[in-house]
Amino acid sequence: MARAFTPKVVTANDLLEGDVIYLTADNSWTRSLSAAELITDEADAQLRLLEAQSQPKIAVGPYLADAKAGANGPEPTHFREEFRRTGPSNYDHGKQEATADV
Repeated sequence: MARAFTPKVVTANDLLEGDVIYLTADNSWTRSLSAAELITDEADAQLRLLEAQSQPKIAVGPYLADAKAGANGPEPTHFREEFRRTGPSNYDHGKQEATADV
């Protein structure tokens, strides 16, 4: 029996800067998970992934990541996505300097 669909966000890496990016409901990209589109329908998720894959000059390696609704927007449900959201862990720079969305 197939597993039930769980909510997702479309995520990738920015082609030029390498930052983690998320697809928004208006087809733009954001570096803030809280601004990402939370997709609750499996068919819609596949269509949104195709949309992301059609933008190779912006997004590298797009995929669907499990997420859940949070007080301020989508939140990761797996430690890998939490780690990606906060950026490199070797020292404070980039997203770790600005703790607004970490």
